[in-house]
Parts: sequence; structure tokens; C-alpha cells
Amino acid sequence: MVERDPLASERASNTKRRILELLKSSGEATAPMLAASLEISDVAVRQHLQDLKSKGLVEEQVDGACDSDPDGARSRGRPPTRWRTTALTTGLFPDRHGDLAVSLLDAMRRSLGEEAVKRMLEARAERQRETYHTLLGRERSLHARLRTLARQRTEEGYLAEVRAEADGTFLLIEHHCPICTAATVCQGLCHQELAVFRSVLGPAEVERESHLLSGGDRCVYRVRPAESAPKK
Repeated sequence: MVERDPLASERASNTKRRILELLKSSGEATAPMLAASLEISDVAVRQHLQDLKSKGLVEEQVDGACDSDPDGARSRGRPPTRWRTTALTTGLFPDRHGDLAVSLLDAMRRSLGEEAVKRMLEARAERQRETYHTLLGRERSLHARLRTLARQRTEEGYLAEVRAEADGTFLLIEHHCPICTAATVCQGLCHQELAVFRSVLGPAEVERESHLLSGGDRCVYRVRPAESAPKK
């Protein structure tokens, strides 16, 4: 039987948790990449990775057909070993709704009807808009507004970041979804969140390019400044 929190005995190890956060954010990384980000030695990172691997929290992915050395080091001429998180890490990241939210949504739909669910989602979206408008209103540039939004979304459990692209657009990337369980049975939650982003970031254009519930490994939104948006 798997522990609910496989890191329960490792709570004092901030390094291990930071490694998991980095892997969750990047998708995958080599030991040297992690060592550089954490400013510790490759050897120390590999020891942490092997410990996490023994708990089933990370796994190795070797580029190409060649195998890596047992300690994960790169042999001469061999491709590097990349590491990524496993499904067991899902419970280590915030999930504020889960089964209770699903139960409440189902109860509302059964007793009050679909229209009541729709009104509830609209009320939630309106609260989000008010909160985000207040926070983003202090920023002038689109990039600054996106960074502020990403920080707020991270506080809400979405592990969000912003990346500036060469074409002048931005990517708002959410590596975790704390409402994934609820959104699975009520996809109006996802539709409303896209609408909220369009509202608070306008006149910039916002399009969802990757969706967790549609098979993506994270949710990604491309934000295009109004001045660079294609003419219609």
C-alpha cells in the first residue's frame, strides 16, 4: 500500500522537495541541470534522485538507445540521463478541491439543476476577475501583469510561470492543476478560467494551446499583445 505522502519522513529535506518542484516545472532535467539550479554538487543531486527513485517519485529517461551508468552519470559518448516525476508525486502538490468538490457539484446538479451550477461558476469567475483586476491593475506592462498573475496562480496551487517568446508573445504555463478532479466532471471550470484570463489581460489575446484535461501534461496559454495581434 502506497503512503499518502511518500515524503512524510523527508519533510526536513527541502532539497528533495525543490528537486521535485523543478522536475514538475520543467518536465524533465539532467542531474547537472538540477545541480546548477540548486547550486549544489552533481553527486549530492544524484544521491537525492536515487533516494526519490527508491520511493517511486522519479524515474530515469535516457536519450537515445544507450544506457547510463548505474549512478546516473554520463559516460563518454553516451547520451545524458534525464529525470522526471512519476504519477506518485501528484499528491505532493496542492489539491484544494478533490472528491469533496466533485460531491458538492454532483449534489448541486441533482438537487438544483444545471442552471444553478452555471450560476455558481459565473459567481466564482466574477470573484476571480475582481481579485486579478485589483492585483494586475498596479502593473503597466503586459509582461509585468502576467508575472503578477503567475505569482497569484502559484499561491492558489497552479505552480505557474511566464515565458517570453522570441515572437513577442508570452506563455502562461501552469504545471499543476489543484482543481483537476473537479474540472473533470465540470469542464465549465476550465471554460470560465480562460474567459477570466481574457478579461483581466485584455486587450491582449489569450488562447489555450495545451490543456491538461485534453491530454496535455500541463495547461499552456499563449498571450499576444494587442499591438501584435493579427488583423481580422
